[in-house]
Amino acid sequence: MSSSLQKVLGPFHLWGISVGLVISGDYFGWNLGWTHSNFWEFLTAVSIVAVFYSCFSLCFTELATSIPHAGGPSAYAHIALGPIGGLIAGFFTLVEFVLAPPAIASALGGYFHFLIPSIGEGVASNGFFILLLGINLLGIKQTARFELFVTLTAVFGLIFYLVLIFPHFDAGRITAFSTFSFWNLFPALPYAIWFFLAVEGVAMAAEEVKNPEKNIPKGYLSGIGTLVLLAFGVLFGTAGVVSTGEISKLDYPLSFTLGILYGPSSWITRIFTGIGLFGLVASLLGIILGYSRQIYALAKEGFLPKSLAHLNPKTKSPNFAIITGGVIGLIALQFGNTGELITLSAFGACGMYCISMISFFILRIKNPNQQKPYHVPLYPLLPIVAILLGFLCFIILAIYNSFLFYLLDFGFFVTFFLYWGRQGFNIRKIPHSSLSPEKEEIPLSRGDTDF
Repeated sequence: MSSSLQKVLGPFHLWGISVGLVISGDYFGWNLGWTHSNFWEFLTAVSIVAVFYSCFSLCFTELATSIPHAGGPSAYAHIALGPIGGLIAGFFTLVEFVLAPPAIASALGGYFHFLIPSIGEGVASNGFFILLLGINLLGIKQTARFELFVTLTAVFGLIFYLVLIFPHFDAGRITAFSTFSFWNLFPALPYAIWFFLAVEGVAMAAEEVKNPEKNIPKGYLSGIGTLVLLAFGVLFGTAGVVSTGEISKLDYPLSFTLGILYGPSSWITRIFTGIGLFGLVASLLGIILGYSRQIYALAKEGFLPKSLAHLNPKTKSPNFAIITGGVIGLIALQFGNTGELITLSAFGACGMYCISMISFFILRIKNPNQQKPYHVPLYPLLPIVAILLGFLCFIILAIYNSFLFYLLDFGFFVTFFLYWGRQGFNIRKIPHSSLSPEKEEIPLSRGDTDF
């Protein structure tokens, strides 16, 4: 029985996964930023975050093509910093990817309840979560095909939304904001991040990509470009037709906006809401794929119990990893609120971005002449911008969300001591030479290396 994941993905699949992972952020969550800032303040926060993600994605593409490993950030940090680095990166990545699905499932329930009021939000949220866990258990090929379908549908939905609101757009609603406070950017930051959060998850499918050195850059960078255009389109378009305060606390802001323009029971609003469900489904499905591959990789490396690295002999999917993350997500869905889950996911993301950029520079310094399938442009300026903005975002989140930061710290120390108690740090550090794409990286790319 093979212990390797299947290589079946091309650039179009990766575009679908990268956009699908994130596109729910256009349908909900970002609007919570308007509870802390006005349009121009939040626009500035989103612009800073968009610059960061554009720079970081180029650096992350270099890492992903050099080390096409399901562990993604944990593999990069393990190679650069040793097992402690791998543990830290793995922890942050799991916080991001395991806590984002319940936030998305909560919004799914809100959209579905808006469409069919007789079905409660809680019932719909839990039902969709369990259904999409089941789809991921079918295997990567089926999951990627379904992900591509729902992503295309969700992108069409956002274009449909922008077309519908265009006749009602009033630039005066935007230009009417006259005040600007720099300090209001900071509490709105998690919701600006939500526009792009989890796009790096496409790297966790790297072991399942055909010709990764060419296909990962194509799929990843086209996905980022698509997401930047959609984010600014939705932000400007929505602010130009409704008051930001009206939708700042809703889990279904776009449907509510169309309800104001065309009536909540109109066929236009109901059709869009039905399409909007596909956007949320796309992200929930894709992020389940991302966390399951991260758990699988961490288990193979010895950071988690080896049983979580088990692959279904028929589908080649890491079933135990899918189910374990799903159980945690379902528990969080029952007890967490959307804003807290988004903020914790943003914490995990920013922590992972910081350690990934540290790993990037260490690997560059240690291997200055190494041949790579893809080189980040404008080195070192562009990576410096990425690492500075990554640390800035993490520090701001910690200052403005101190309780959640302490909760994150507690979770990490528990994880650290549990791992240390299992003598986990006997795992050897991966040598820098293992990054050679021609020689030593071949078994790592297959995912069958036991670190």
